[in-house]
Amino acid sequence: MDAFRVRTINLQQVQNQTSHKTEGLSSTTVVLRRGQAFTVTINYEGRPFDPLKEKMIFQIVLGPLSVDVPVSTSGQPSLTQWTAILERSVPGTTASRALSVSLSSPASASIGVYTLQLRVKTGLGVEKTHSVGQITLLCNPWCKADSVFLESEDLRTEYVKSDIGVLFKGSPDSIFPRPWSFDQYEKGILDICMKLLQLSPQHRANMRTDLQERSNPVYIGRVISAMVNSNDDKGVIMGNWSGNYRDGVNPSTWTGSGDILKKWAETQFSPVKYGQCWVFAAVMCTVMRALGIPTRVITNFNSAHDTDGNMVIEEYYDENGKKLSISSDSIWNFHVWVESWMKRPDLGQGYDGWQVLDATPQERSGGMFRCGPASLKAIYQQKVEAQYDVPFVYAEVNADVRKVIVRNRTVLSTSVDKRRVGALICTKRPGSTRMQDVTSEYKNERDLSAFRLPAAAGAERYAFRGEDEDVVAREASKGVAVSLKLLKPPVVGENISFNITIVNNEAAPKQLKKHVNAQNKEYNRNPTGTFWEAHEEVKIGPNETVTTKHEISFKEYMQKEAAEDTLVNLAVVIEDVKSQERVLAAEEFNIRSPTLTVQIQNELSVINNAPQVATVSFVNPFNTAVSGELTVSGSGLLEEKVQMRVTIQPRETMRKPVNFTPKMAGSKMLSASLVLTNPPTVLHGFTTINVQGS
Repeated sequence: MDAFRVRTINLQQVQNQTSHKTEGLSSTTVVLRRGQAFTVTINYEGRPFDPLKEKMIFQIVLGPLSVDVPVSTSGQPSLTQWTAILERSVPGTTASRALSVSLSSPASASIGVYTLQLRVKTGLGVEKTHSVGQITLLCNPWCKADSVFLESEDLRTEYVKSDIGVLFKGSPDSIFPRPWSFDQYEKGILDICMKLLQLSPQHRANMRTDLQERSNPVYIGRVISAMVNSNDDKGVIMGNWSGNYRDGVNPSTWTGSGDILKKWAETQFSPVKYGQCWVFAAVMCTVMRALGIPTRVITNFNSAHDTDGNMVIEEYYDENGKKLSISSDSIWNFHVWVESWMKRPDLGQGYDGWQVLDATPQERSGGMFRCGPASLKAIYQQKVEAQYDVPFVYAEVNADVRKVIVRNRTVLSTSVDKRRVGALICTKRPGSTRMQDVTSEYKNERDLSAFRLPAAAGAERYAFRGEDEDVVAREASKGVAVSLKLLKPPVVGENISFNITIVNNEAAPKQLKKHVNAQNKEYNRNPTGTFWEAHEEVKIGPNETVTTKHEISFKEYMQKEAAEDTLVNLAVVIEDVKSQERVLAAEEFNIRSPTLTVQIQNELSVINNAPQVATVSFVNPFNTAVSGELTVSGSGLLEEKVQMRVTIQPRETMRKPVNFTPKMAGSKMLSASLVLTNPPTVLHGFTTINVQGS
């Protein structure tokens, strides 16, 4: 009989990707997870394979790294090394002549794109090499031996497989959900994510070391955190907080990660313009989920950016209530980062689980703009020596706020707020579009103000004349108290209505001066110029309480650039004419855009590959006609985005039908955005759909 000869080799893509839970991920390779066996079918001709006469050896190649894996006729797969076990001949006629080999990677294998070859050696010293193909190997949260193992199937579904995102923005008292499509199943996205690792400075500096380190999700997270921003490398997104986006895309108009990652790849890996914190976080979530690392997006409301490391954020106001840009510290109305699930053997016992990673370029870590992974348990326990960047994240959720009223660089009044920073920390609830409060995972109320970091050496400070400690001591015994209260949540197009309440705590009348100031604000820094102010003298009787209503019209606060939320800093200073004492009340809030409504015609009977109809509707609340571009998108629902120009008359209801055909079963999101030019604002709406298998 003729000698044993290999004819073809099949990587069994459909079968293997289904068992590895990678079905739907788009790649030019077969996509597998480490620590799990996969089947390779070898079709041959001639006599059957005889292990006494010939040897089969798989060569597994990752860049300059390679390992030879002999095919064994017995044994068990190993979680610590590559193995290849001859399972059996494939059933069928003798003419079919096929062998089935079970190949298995270690649970700590490096993630990356591998090339597989098969060498066949005969006893006569003849050797022939056959190409098997390429596989992309990912982390495996289903494998107990993998350092990203997550026990709950529901959580694995949510934090690895789901491509539905809901990001939370606004302020603690006025939170709004922002739809986002992670798009990890979109064509080419996984290959782009792998390219992101390949273009990292670490890979280009030392390919061998980088590929070896890629077994460790701590290392991977640190690389991705730097590569999602473009500050130090050929990273994905360029940040822009200037309000001028004319040579790029307004961050508020992005609806998913796919467009951003594809644009980055299509432009020879030039930075995509532009992103802000929620864009950096959402794209990082896409990349980490695609790589098999469980990840969720986190919003921290009133997030401190403590530039000098003293755990105190200084805010300065003039005597008329105008917030001053004096301090280099700032409080972001909200800041968005991610948490990824992994073991932390580098920190010792007790620090496994969620780790904070932040791709927004704020401060350097190890010489690059990146942050984390910082163990959530280390942040909670104030273990600031635990790498990486625990002190910075701890300050983001725990810093004190020191409010100072100044005149001609003289301190007039000081007060300290220990509860404003990290007022609410939240994420999307698994299996839902609602919010989940995770503040208690970051903050131990008992220890909120017990810990302070030493001030950074050489940190720039601003010196003011005045007895600060005496001013603080007198704060509680002031004769006048003041408070601000919004009468209803502000919505774009409507007036801002609020009350100012002044209380005279003394049994004597007072002559007061009231200064009210409103400033537009970017979410991540101090306000710009004043757009509205009011000043008046107030006479108040003994122990009297006086409440006055104020209104700011839409014309007075309307912004020049389109945004999905308008942020306002509102402050009032009350001055006691006789004693010269001053008290301050301030509030930062967002003015929400109206929302779009997305409805499915037959919501309970959406079936894979069956045509469906959705309707996007919007009632124009403005007194003038509005026009703009409506975009509807849905990963797994629409092949291409639906875009159309619309004009809507005052008080008119827009209803636009959208035809779609689902291509993937499971929970999916259909989202719509409307970018209006006048008034300049961005509207969003979404619905989730449970697509049933056909």
